[in-house]
Amino acid sequence: MFYRSPNNTYRRIRQLGALWHESAREGGMTIYYFPPKDTTNIVAFKRGFRMRTGDPNNRSPGKYEGIQYTCLERDDTRYTNLSDNFPLRACPSGILTTIFFPPCWDGKQLDTPDHTSHVSWPATGRRGFEKGDPCPASHPVKIPQVVLETRWDTRLYSDSRGFDNGKQPFVWSFGDSTGYGHHGDYLFGWKGDSLQRAFSDCSTPNCQLPRQEIYEANRCVLEPSVREEVDAYVGRLPGGIVVDD
Repeated sequence: MFYRSPNNTYRRIRQLGALWHESAREGGMTIYYFPPKDTTNIVAFKRGFRMRTGDPNNRSPGKYEGIQYTCLERDDTRYTNLSDNFPLRACPSGILTTIFFPPCWDGKQLDTPDHTSHVSWPATGRRGFEKGDPCPASHPVKIPQVVLETRWDTRLYSDSRGFDNGKQPFVWSFGDSTGYGHHGDYLFGWKGDSLQRAFSDCSTPNCQLPRQEIYEANRCVLEPSVREEVDAYVGRLPGGIVVDD
């Protein structure tokens, strides 16, 4: 995410660590794997599985379920001030983006040309997963629901003139100024059958899996493969991407 200033220069929006994990280096993304209510029949992803939700080329509302923005009043607020596009007002504690992936699989294809047809929502829609509704007959296999959550530190721009006249000053690095193009890509990378064992062996609320402390995770650093300035104001988005207005 980038801030676009009134003189059309851009600056990268830094990420914040998840609530209670604020010490995470550079913020990062929190990834959840939620089981359905009936965990006895859950099937973990197989090697080579991948999927996508949303579309970076989308600029229209209502086309995709499970992609939302939260205008945070406080660090701990959730489920309020929701929208499917960039908030049109300054958010006191930043913006939280959440991407929900479909939790039903056809049980056959690890991927499809569009990266979406092999997965589905329950017949009752995204909220049906939370209620335990069944998957459709075309996609009968219950898989973990993957949820990606990222906190963006937009607090520095709360007094920006970019919020005048019903507008907002943020854009995605792929050129989307509406927010409707937000999307997520998932590639399964767990070792062996470890994810399946995690669900099979740890299906009770009090179960504790092995964990890595944040200070240990912070030691794992990959150096940038492309040297390009993004932390100062720059005259264009990385790669020369043009913003769609």
